[in-house]
Amino acid sequence: MQSRRQSLIEAITNVVVGYALAVLTQIVVFPWFGLQIPFRDNLAIGALFVIISLLRSYALRRIFERWR
Repeated sequence: MQSRRQSLIEAITNVVVGYALAVLTQIVVFPWFGLQIPFRDNLAIGALFVIISLLRSYALRRIFERWR
């Protein structure tokens, strides 16, 4: 069984990797749609989604651990 701390560490790792991929994807894909935004805004947009993703990942992990 995974402890709450291990669940949190896994969720944080997952989100950090996802954040880096999201920002890189935004930098590549946004211009395809005619969106030109400063790098700082890409980081801010990514940060908002990081918070949501972290909460989602942690909650889902805890739910699945409870079912197990």
